[in-house]
Amino acid sequence: MNAYPHVDPDLDLVLTRTVDVAPELVWKAWTTPELLVKWFAPRPWSTSACEIDLRPGGRFHTVMRSPEGEEYPSTGCILVVEEGSTLAFTSGLGPGFRPQVGGDGFPFTAVVRIEGTGGGTKYTATAIHADASARKSHEEMGFVEGWSAALDQLVEVVKAR
Repeated sequence: MNAYPHVDPDLDLVLTRTVDVAPELVWKAWTTPELLVKWFAPRPWSTSACEIDLRPGGRFHTVMRSPEGEEYPSTGCILVVEEGSTLAFTSGLGPGFRPQVGGDGFPFTAVVRIEGTGGGTKYTATAIHADASARKSHEEMGFVEGWSAALDQLVEVVKAR
């Protein structure tokens, strides 16, 4: 995944930040269900369940809970696992790379890159969309704000450990 993804500004959204925690802690927070439920949804939302089968073709499943208690399950497929540096998953496929029919919203692929900076981690999350309409919908839902708030929560969780 070194050169991937090639970012298309008409189709993709990118969040890049440097945080003051070690890359191995960021990786662990992304790949350990017990940790992911503590930070994945931006407050006041929460994550009530998570399952990660950390291998290409494995299941990436979360359930987000609204402040009113409504639950929104999402199941996808892990595409890439490069230990400590890259995690890619998609909502367009289910476990075992099986195409999914239906579902809520729009399918997208997330690529999370983690790079050590000496004193912390350069974190890049890219959301890849099929078309400009899906990108726009995700942007209007608050991709940058939501994923940035979730990253702040990830940092809180790993620092508290």
